[in-house]
Amino acid sequence: MEDVKNIAVELISLDTKNPRISEFGVDENTGEDRILEILYEEMSVNEILLSIVSNGFWQYEPLILLDDKDGRYTVIEGNRRIAAIKLIHDSRGIQLPKSIRDGITPSLIANTSTVPAIVVEDRRDAWKFIGFKHVNGPAKWGSYAKARYIAEVHNEFGISLNDVADQIGDTNRTAQKLYQGLMVLEQAKKEGIYNYTIDIQADRLYFSHLYTGLQREGIRNHIDIADAEEESTEPIPKAKLPQLKELLQWLYGSKSDDIQPVIKSQNPDLKYLDSVLRERESLSAIRSGESLEYSYELSRATGAVFEENLLNAKRNLQKTKAYITNGYDGDEQLLRVAGSVANLADSVYEEMEKIMLDRSGRSKKKRISD
Repeated sequence: MEDVKNIAVELISLDTKNPRISEFGVDENTGEDRILEILYEEMSVNEILLSIVSNGFWQYEPLILLDDKDGRYTVIEGNRRIAAIKLIHDSRGIQLPKSIRDGITPSLIANTSTVPAIVVEDRRDAWKFIGFKHVNGPAKWGSYAKARYIAEVHNEFGISLNDVADQIGDTNRTAQKLYQGLMVLEQAKKEGIYNYTIDIQADRLYFSHLYTGLQREGIRNHIDIADAEEESTEPIPKAKLPQLKELLQWLYGSKSDDIQPVIKSQNPDLKYLDSVLRERESLSAIRSGESLEYSYELSRATGAVFEENLLNAKRNLQKTKAYITNGYDGDEQLLRVAGSVANLADSVYEEMEKIMLDRSGRSKKKRISD
């Protein structure tokens, strides 16, 4: 790399290819004000701002800038620091806290008009440093940012996934899984079945839903995905693209089709969806609009569902009994509800007892209890 230079902040653009912000729908057409807003609201730029206002700008860790060949530069390492300085010079409509506003003096503005930077001619020249720092180093990225970084280095720079994994201190298997997850999204976008950059219902892409889900057998079989070791840029067969579309809509919803995601949280929803996709009846149910919970019940063995509901009923009754003294005020309607519960319990017991006696050949004795 070249020597450190002082570059005017006004000549530096934020990076629309920054893996860390791409999960918020940022692309080459996103304006700088929007990127600043995302960095400020989602990436703790306020903490950097407060540090600069209180202690000045740290001059001893240069930024890495890409020479745009037109007298301007794009920051490829140090987006949050540049964002903080840009907001010191112009808040762009962002409501900065009073503690920060009061510390923005003419002297501070003058002292941050330039920043130390290393200028590179190509992104390839900086990939090792960025990977070490952000993938498993002191400023870790999330799984989506990691996947975008790995894919860029592999697809655009021609670096093997094994070499990328070695550089970032990760296993080749993990790099392959992250890469495959992103390639699934990119294939869906390229094929026109699902544009994850604009169609998701949430404000950001929860990539880990997909990345984690793709490790589950039921989900993998549903879309007939290739093994991650193949490192394919199109891991889903053409014939399974409709199934891929519905999977992504279950994971993320769809604004264009007015569909809400069925996955609210990874645990236990991904486990439920995986189970649903293994059985024909439960798959049919979720496709027809039934809830994930109801579809999951259909996918389970009836014996397991019966046992779970029976044990839950016992636990709930035990909790209710503990609150009778201070929780029941003599309301007759509630007493009727308790009577209905008692009748149901008797009916359940009698049916279970009959089945047990019929199968065992035993005669009826006094009630069995635990």
